[in-house]
Amino acid sequence: MARNLLARYIWLIDTIRRYGSITRGKLNELWIQSPYSDGAPLPRRTFYNYRAAIEELFNINIECNASTYEYYIDSGDSHQASVTDWLLNSAAMSNVLSSVSDVSDRIFLEDVPSARLYLSQVVSALRDRHPLRFTYRPYTRVNPTRDVVVEPYFLKIFRQRWYVTGLNSRDGIVKTYALDRMEDVVIEADTFIMPDDFDPESFVKDSFGIVFSQGKTHEVVIRTTSRQAKYLRALPLHHSQREEIHDDYSLFHYRLRLTPDFVQEILSHGADIKVIEPPELRAMVTTSLRAALEQYGNI
Repeated sequence: MARNLLARYIWLIDTIRRYGSITRGKLNELWIQSPYSDGAPLPRRTFYNYRAAIEELFNINIECNASTYEYYIDSGDSHQASVTDWLLNSAAMSNVLSSVSDVSDRIFLEDVPSARLYLSQVVSALRDRHPLRFTYRPYTRVNPTRDVVVEPYFLKIFRQRWYVTGLNSRDGIVKTYALDRMEDVVIEADTFIMPDDFDPESFVKDSFGIVFSQGKTHEVVIRTTSRQAKYLRALPLHHSQREEIHDDYSLFHYRLRLTPDFVQEILSHGADIKVIEPPELRAMVTTSLRAALEQYGNI
C-alpha cells in the first residue's frame, strides 16, 4: 500500500509539472486514464490528502491560482528545487525498480556504496547540528585517523560517492570526508552553532567536484568537437557553463577554481576537449599528459 501511494504521489507531481498549471477537471481526466484510478475520478478529499503528503515527503507545494483555479508547483529557490528534483527522481527510480523483479537480471545500476551505512546518521547530525565522531581511512595513508570530530555543514554527492564537509574540531579547518572511508560513526550529544558568515552554496559554487579550494576563480574556456558539444549540453560540467557555437566546434565557458578533480575531468575526455584558457589550466593538463606518456616510455 505504501509503495502504491508513493507511485500516486509521483504521478501527481509529474503530471502537474509537465502541464505547468492544470485545472482539477483536466487533472481528473488524466487521472482516470492512469493505472492508479480504476476508472474513477480522484476525490477532492483524497487530492487534498495527497497534496499534504507530497509537501511533507518532498517539500513540494502544490498551489492553486485563485483567479484561474489552476494548480501549479511552487518551485521555491533554485537550490531547493534541485534537491527536490533529486529526491523525486530517486523516489521515482526506486518505485519503478521495485516492480520489475522479473527483469532484474537485465537491469544494470551504478553502485553508491557510501549511502549504505552512515548516510542516515550524517543527515541526522546535519539536521540537528550534532558533531560526528568517527575513524577515517583515507586512500593516502596506511593507518587510519581515529577520533575525528567534525561539525557537519553540508553533504554533496559526486561520482556516485557521498561526501560530508564541515569543521574539523581539532584542526579548526573546514574539511571534506568521503562517507565510504568512515568507520564507527557516532553522533555526539552536544550541539554546535554554524557560523553566520558560512554559506554552503557560496562555498561550493566555484568548485567542480569535492575539492573546495578557496583560491582564485578563473574564467575557463575549452574547445570541443561538435559531437562532444552535444554531450556537454545534455550534461553540463558546471552550473556556470555557457556555450559559444561555431560551424564545426564549440567553445564552453566556465567560472571555476582550478582543482585536480577538474583537471582529471578534462583528461577523461581525451582529444575531444582542448583547454584554451587560462594558461594555468593548460599547464596543469599538459603536465598530466606528459606524466602519463612517461609511464609508457618513448612512443
